[in-house]
Amino acid sequence: MSAVRRLTSAAIRARKGARFPVITAYDTPFARCAEAAGVDVILVGDSLGMVVLGYDSTTPVGLDDMCRHGAAVARGTTRAHVIVDMPFGSYETSDADAIRSAVALVRAGASSVKLEGGIAVAPRIAALVGAGIPVVAHIGVLPQTAAIGAGYRRKSDRAGLLADARAVEAAGAYAVVLEMVESAIAAEITRALAIPTIGIGAGAECDAQVLVLHDVLGLYADAPPFAKRYAELASVATNALRAYASDVRAGTFPAAPSAAEGGPSPAGGDAPVYTTASAPKA
Repeated sequence: MSAVRRLTSAAIRARKGARFPVITAYDTPFARCAEAAGVDVILVGDSLGMVVLGYDSTTPVGLDDMCRHGAAVARGTTRAHVIVDMPFGSYETSDADAIRSAVALVRAGASSVKLEGGIAVAPRIAALVGAGIPVVAHIGVLPQTAAIGAGYRRKSDRAGLLADARAVEAAGAYAVVLEMVESAIAAEITRALAIPTIGIGAGAECDAQVLVLHDVLGLYADAPPFAKRYAELASVATNALRAYASDVRAGTFPAAPSAAEGGPSPAGGDAPVYTTASAPKA
Protein backbone atom coordinates (compact mmCIF):
# COMPACT_ATOMS: atom_id res chain seq x y z
CA MET A 1 0.00 0.00 0.00
CA SER A 2 1.42 3.38 -0.98
CA ALA A 3 1.69 6.12 1.65
CA VAL A 4 -0.80 9.00 1.54
CA ARG A 5 0.88 11.94 -0.15
CA ARG A 6 0.38 15.48 1.04
CA LEU A 7 -1.13 18.07 -1.26
CA THR A 8 1.74 19.78 -3.07
CA SER A 9 2.39 23.43 -3.78
CA ALA A 10 2.08 22.63 -7.51
CA ALA A 11 -1.40 21.21 -6.92
CA ILE A 12 -2.40 24.34 -5.00
CA ARG A 13 -1.06 26.55 -7.79
CA ALA A 14 -3.17 24.54 -10.24
CA ARG A 15 -6.28 25.57 -8.28
CA LYS A 16 -6.06 29.05 -9.78
CA GLY A 17 -9.60 30.15 -10.58
CA ALA A 18 -11.22 27.58 -8.26
CA ARG A 19 -12.41 28.69 -4.85
CA PHE A 20 -10.91 26.84 -1.90
CA PRO A 21 -10.75 27.34 1.89
CA VAL A 22 -7.65 27.82 4.01
CA ILE A 23 -7.72 27.85 7.82
CA THR A 24 -5.10 28.44 10.47
CA ALA A 25 -4.31 25.78 13.05
CA TYR A 26 -1.66 25.62 15.76
CA ASP A 27 -1.97 22.18 17.38
CA THR A 28 -2.68 18.55 16.64
CA PRO A 29 -6.37 18.31 17.74
CA PHE A 30 -7.58 21.25 15.69
CA ALA A 31 -5.42 20.25 12.73
CA ARG A 32 -7.23 16.90 12.77
CA CYS A 33 -10.56 18.74 12.87
CA ALA A 34 -9.61 20.90 9.88
CA GLU A 35 -8.54 17.93 7.78
CA ALA A 36 -11.63 15.92 8.79
CA ALA A 37 -13.74 18.90 7.64
CA GLY A 38 -12.17 18.71 4.19
CA VAL A 39 -9.85 21.71 4.54
CA ASP A 40 -6.63 20.54 2.93
CA VAL A 41 -4.58 23.75 3.11
CA ILE A 42 -3.67 24.70 6.68
CA LEU A 43 -1.68 27.77 7.67
CA VAL A 44 0.32 27.66 10.89
CA GLY A 45 0.26 31.41 11.25
CA ASP A 46 2.32 33.52 13.59
CA SER A 47 -1.10 34.76 14.67
CA LEU A 48 -0.57 32.04 17.28
CA GLY A 49 1.25 34.76 19.22
CA MET A 50 -2.05 36.55 19.77
CA VAL A 51 -4.66 33.78 19.82
CA VAL A 52 -2.63 31.08 21.61
CA LEU A 53 0.33 32.65 23.41
CA GLY A 54 -1.34 35.84 24.62
CA TYR A 55 0.91 38.45 23.00
CA ASP A 56 -0.43 41.77 21.73
CA SER A 57 1.00 41.19 18.24
CA THR A 58 2.79 38.61 16.13
CA THR A 59 6.15 40.33 16.48
CA PRO A 60 7.38 38.42 19.60
CA VAL A 61 6.84 35.00 17.98
CA GLY A 62 10.14 33.20 17.32
CA LEU A 63 11.37 30.47 15.02
CA ASP A 64 11.25 27.88 17.81
CA ASP A 65 7.56 28.68 18.33
CA MET A 66 6.79 28.18 14.65
CA CYS A 67 8.77 24.93 14.47
CA ARG A 68 6.97 23.55 17.53
CA HIS A 69 3.47 24.43 16.36
CA GLY A 70 4.19 23.53 12.75
CA ALA A 71 5.33 20.10 13.87
CA ALA A 72 2.16 19.64 15.94
CA VAL A 73 -0.05 20.45 12.96
CA ALA A 74 1.95 18.16 10.67
CA ARG A 75 1.56 15.31 13.19
CA GLY A 76 -2.20 15.85 13.24
CA THR A 77 -2.66 15.62 9.47
CA THR A 78 -1.86 13.19 6.69
CA ARG A 79 -2.83 14.83 3.41
CA ALA A 80 -3.18 18.54 4.16
CA HIS A 81 -0.58 20.97 2.87
CA VAL A 82 0.91 22.72 5.90
CA ILE A 83 2.08 26.29 5.29
CA VAL A 84 4.15 27.68 8.15
CA ASP A 85 4.83 31.38 8.69
CA MET A 86 8.41 32.56 8.84
CA PRO A 87 8.37 34.76 11.95
CA PHE A 88 9.67 38.28 12.28
CA GLY A 89 13.47 38.35 12.31
CA SER A 90 13.92 34.94 10.67
CA TYR A 91 14.40 36.06 7.06
CA GLU A 92 15.10 39.79 6.85
CA THR A 93 18.87 39.85 7.37
CA SER A 94 20.14 37.69 4.49
CA ASP A 95 19.30 34.97 2.00
CA ALA A 96 21.42 32.56 4.02
CA ASP A 97 19.50 33.27 7.24
CA ALA A 98 16.19 32.95 5.39
CA ILE A 99 17.16 29.59 3.92
CA ARG A 100 18.43 28.36 7.29
CA SER A 101 15.15 29.35 8.96
CA ALA A 102 13.02 27.83 6.21
CA VAL A 103 14.97 24.57 6.32
CA ALA A 104 14.26 24.36 10.08
CA LEU A 105 10.54 24.79 9.40
CA VAL A 106 10.55 22.17 6.65
CA ARG A 107 12.37 19.73 8.91
CA ALA A 108 9.71 20.36 11.56
CA GLY A 109 6.97 19.41 9.07
CA ALA A 110 6.19 22.44 6.90
CA SER A 111 5.11 21.71 3.32
CA SER A 112 5.91 25.32 2.40
CA VAL A 113 6.67 28.62 4.12
CA LYS A 114 5.13 32.09 4.04
CA LEU A 115 6.82 35.44 4.44
CA GLU A 116 5.57 39.01 4.40
CA GLY A 117 6.39 41.73 1.90
CA GLY A 118 6.32 42.60 -1.76
CA ILE A 119 9.04 44.02 -3.96
CA ALA A 120 11.42 44.34 -1.00
CA VAL A 121 11.36 40.61 -0.23
CA ALA A 122 11.17 39.31 -3.80
CA PRO A 123 14.92 38.49 -3.83
CA ARG A 124 14.45 36.53 -0.59
CA ILE A 125 11.56 34.58 -2.13
CA ALA A 126 13.72 33.81 -5.17
CA ALA A 127 16.52 32.54 -2.91
CA LEU A 128 14.16 30.24 -1.02
CA VAL A 129 12.59 28.90 -4.20
CA GLY A 130 16.08 28.41 -5.61
CA ALA A 131 16.87 26.30 -2.55
CA GLY A 132 13.88 24.09 -3.34
CA ILE A 133 11.50 25.48 -0.71
CA PRO A 134 7.97 26.42 -1.89
CA VAL A 135 6.92 29.91 -0.82
CA VAL A 136 3.64 31.73 -0.25
CA ALA A 137 3.95 35.52 -0.38
CA HIS A 138 1.94 37.99 1.73
CA ILE A 139 1.15 41.58 0.71
CA GLY A 140 -1.21 44.32 1.87
CA VAL A 141 -1.31 44.69 5.65
CA LEU A 142 1.80 43.03 7.09
CA PRO A 143 0.99 42.03 10.68
CA GLN A 144 4.60 41.42 11.75
CA THR A 145 5.42 45.12 11.38
CA ALA A 146 1.96 46.72 11.41
CA ALA A 147 2.08 47.30 15.16
CA ILE A 148 5.35 49.20 14.87
CA GLY A 149 4.63 50.83 11.53
CA ALA A 150 1.57 51.87 9.53
CA GLY A 151 -0.91 49.92 11.63
CA TYR A 152 -3.84 47.81 10.45
CA ARG A 153 -5.22 50.21 7.85
CA ARG A 154 -6.88 48.82 4.74
CA LYS A 155 -4.56 49.08 1.74
CA SER A 156 -5.66 50.99 -1.36
CA ASP A 157 -2.43 51.85 -3.21
CA ARG A 158 -3.41 50.15 -6.48
CA ALA A 159 -0.13 50.69 -8.32
CA GLY A 160 2.02 49.65 -5.35
CA LEU A 161 -0.04 46.55 -4.59
CA LEU A 162 -0.04 45.42 -8.22
CA ALA A 163 3.72 45.93 -8.37
CA ASP A 164 4.19 43.93 -5.17
CA ALA A 165 1.96 41.12 -6.47
CA ARG A 166 3.77 40.88 -9.78
CA ALA A 167 7.16 40.95 -8.06
CA VAL A 168 6.43 38.05 -5.73
CA GLU A 169 4.94 36.03 -8.57
CA ALA A 170 8.01 36.66 -10.73
CA ALA A 171 10.22 35.64 -7.79
CA GLY A 172 8.59 32.21 -7.74
CA ALA A 173 5.87 32.33 -5.07
CA TYR A 174 3.19 29.73 -5.82
CA ALA A 175 0.42 31.75 -4.08
CA VAL A 176 0.01 35.12 -2.40
CA VAL A 177 -2.01 36.24 0.61
CA LEU A 178 -3.81 39.57 0.21
CA GLU A 179 -4.57 40.99 3.64
CA MET A 180 -6.99 43.90 4.07
CA VAL A 181 -6.61 45.00 0.46
CA GLU A 182 -9.49 46.99 -1.07
CA SER A 183 -11.78 44.44 -2.68
CA ALA A 184 -11.70 45.98 -6.17
CA ILE A 185 -7.89 46.00 -6.12
CA ALA A 186 -7.78 42.45 -4.79
CA ALA A 187 -10.05 41.38 -7.66
CA GLU A 188 -7.77 43.10 -10.17
CA ILE A 189 -4.68 41.43 -8.67
CA THR A 190 -6.46 38.07 -8.81
CA ARG A 191 -7.19 38.55 -12.52
CA ALA A 192 -3.65 39.75 -13.23
CA LEU A 193 -1.76 36.85 -11.62
CA ALA A 194 -1.34 33.26 -12.75
CA ILE A 195 -0.97 32.11 -9.12
CA PRO A 196 -3.83 31.84 -6.61
CA THR A 197 -4.64 34.74 -4.34
CA ILE A 198 -5.66 33.95 -0.76
CA GLY A 199 -7.77 36.70 0.71
CA ILE A 200 -8.21 37.73 4.30
CA GLY A 201 -10.40 40.79 4.60
CA ALA A 202 -9.84 41.40 0.86
CA GLY A 203 -13.26 40.72 -0.63
CA ALA A 204 -14.91 37.80 -2.37
CA GLU A 205 -13.00 37.72 -5.65
CA CYS A 206 -9.80 36.10 -4.38
CA ASP A 207 -9.21 32.49 -5.39
CA ALA A 208 -9.14 31.32 -1.77
CA GLN A 209 -10.10 32.66 1.63
CA VAL A 210 -8.24 32.23 4.92
CA LEU A 211 -9.45 32.95 8.43
CA VAL A 212 -7.93 32.47 11.85
CA LEU A 213 -9.30 29.33 13.49
CA HIS A 214 -10.01 31.03 16.81
CA ASP A 215 -12.07 33.71 15.05
CA VAL A 216 -14.12 31.09 13.19
CA LEU A 217 -14.78 29.09 16.37
CA GLY A 218 -15.46 32.01 18.70
CA LEU A 219 -12.39 31.42 20.83
CA TYR A 220 -10.84 34.90 20.48
CA ALA A 221 -12.59 37.98 21.79
CA ASP A 222 -10.93 40.53 19.50
CA ALA A 223 -11.75 39.07 16.09
CA PRO A 224 -11.44 41.53 13.18
CA PRO A 225 -14.66 42.84 11.60
CA PHE A 226 -14.19 40.85 8.38
CA ALA A 227 -14.10 37.50 10.22
CA LYS A 228 -17.21 35.32 10.46
CA ARG A 229 -17.95 33.26 13.56
CA TYR A 230 -19.36 29.82 12.86
CA ALA A 231 -19.45 28.69 16.49
CA GLU A 232 -19.14 30.01 20.05
CA LEU A 233 -16.76 27.46 21.51
CA ALA A 234 -15.54 29.80 24.25
CA SER A 235 -19.02 29.70 25.77
CA VAL A 236 -19.27 25.93 25.29
CA ALA A 237 -15.88 25.40 26.97
CA THR A 238 -16.68 27.78 29.84
CA ASN A 239 -20.01 26.06 30.52
CA ALA A 240 -18.40 22.61 30.45
CA LEU A 241 -15.68 23.69 32.88
CA ARG A 242 -18.27 25.34 35.11
CA ALA A 243 -20.24 22.08 35.23
CA TYR A 244 -17.07 20.12 36.06
CA ALA A 245 -16.13 22.53 38.85
CA SER A 246 -19.66 22.35 40.24
CA ASP A 247 -19.61 18.53 40.28
CA VAL A 248 -16.27 18.46 42.11
CA ARG A 249 -17.47 20.94 44.74
CA ALA A 250 -20.71 19.01 45.20
CA GLY A 251 -18.92 15.68 45.50
CA THR A 252 -20.76 14.17 42.51
CA PHE A 253 -17.55 13.72 40.54
CA PRO A 254 -15.99 11.25 40.58
CA ALA A 255 -18.87 8.86 41.02
CA ALA A 256 -18.54 5.72 43.12
CA PRO A 257 -16.00 3.54 41.26
CA SER A 258 -17.12 0.56 39.26
CA ALA A 259 -14.91 -2.48 38.72
CA ALA A 260 -13.71 -1.03 35.44
CA GLU A 261 -12.69 2.15 37.24
CA GLY A 262 -10.74 0.44 40.01
CA GLY A 263 -13.49 -0.76 42.34
CA PRO A 264 -13.75 -4.33 43.60
CA SER A 265 -13.70 -6.84 40.75
CA PRO A 266 -16.65 -9.24 40.84
CA ALA A 267 -14.34 -12.10 39.81
CA GLY A 268 -11.69 -11.13 42.35
CA GLY A 269 -8.15 -10.04 41.52
CA ASP A 270 -7.12 -6.87 39.76
CA ALA A 271 -9.26 -5.54 36.88
CA PRO A 272 -7.45 -3.63 34.14
CA VAL A 273 -8.00 0.08 34.64
CA TYR A 274 -6.49 1.74 31.57
CA THR A 275 -5.65 0.87 28.02
CA THR A 276 -2.81 2.74 26.34
CA ALA A 277 -5.29 4.92 24.49
CA SER A 278 -7.33 5.78 27.59
CA ALA A 279 -4.51 6.33 30.07
CA PRO A 280 -4.58 9.73 31.78
CA LYS A 281 -2.61 12.42 29.90
CA ALA A 282 -1.90 14.70 32.86
